[in-house]
Amino acid sequence: MDRLIKAIAEKKNPTVVGLDTHYKYIPLADTGEMDIRRKAEAILKYNKCIVDHVYEYVPGVKVQIAYYEMLGLAGIECFIETVAYAKKMGLLVMADAKRNDIGATAEAYAEAFLSTEKPGDELFFADYLTVNPYLGEDGIRPFIQYCAEHDKGIFVLVKTSNASSGQLQDQVLQDGQKVYRHMGNLVGEWGKALTGASGYSRVGAVIGATYPEELSELRAAMPHTFFLVPGYGAQGGGAADVIGGFDANGAGAVINASRSILCAWMREPWKETYAPAQYGEAAKAEVIRMRDALTQEMRTQGICPW
Repeated sequence: MDRLIKAIAEKKNPTVVGLDTHYKYIPLADTGEMDIRRKAEAILKYNKCIVDHVYEYVPGVKVQIAYYEMLGLAGIECFIETVAYAKKMGLLVMADAKRNDIGATAEAYAEAFLSTEKPGDELFFADYLTVNPYLGEDGIRPFIQYCAEHDKGIFVLVKTSNASSGQLQDQVLQDGQKVYRHMGNLVGEWGKALTGASGYSRVGAVIGATYPEELSELRAAMPHTFFLVPGYGAQGGGAADVIGGFDANGAGAVINASRSILCAWMREPWKETYAPAQYGEAAKAEVIRMRDALTQEMRTQGICPW
């Protein structure tokens, strides 16, 4: 997480852009009549344009692999090329794949996403990976091992942003703790040995912006765990909702927005300003608006580090 914290400080912006790119988001093209290969090519072009317009303003991107897997081999190739292009432009890359399984299979997932990059190989080579911990420790240990050996990081699902997350995560255990609090405790323990110079572990947590009270609660309970906070923008989270994810120094969290940036050209307040072909410019405008809103809220709370 030290690399992420440094990149955030350099950009003065604790946000990442989610490249959860559906072909339906692409303007000026009837993607419904495209074959799968052309859809993947259109997504790659779209992603590169977005990256070209935002790389100066954000420390990284989060790439949700489901939108690529649905296009089969062509989509996987698009995912790999998107990751490579983002890295070429100096961005850190989070693979949002929520992987997990029993030990041996978890190790295979870890190798696919968190290996050290080698010329000529065509693995996914993310800097960070989201993982699902609900198989227990033996499904997490292989990812932690790869973090240690390959200078990578993971974000473990703790309190997710979706509306029905409470069906499991808010259930009360025999000791009186809710499931998400127990999971937060486990994540803290799993990451102790991988704490960096910043005081934050390479084992981070996913905490949704749509649950601001729980976000603040978990920040206090997990002082050495860095948070990836999805749910900003299209899912309803705003600057005031995510502020509880930061520590007293304005560190400890990175906020993700996806659709509000990817689809900025077709949404308020930008659809009257930018033509569909200017989707990159609209994305940039929304990135800057999000950055400024967060900076203002951090200053209001007295925790802005820049």
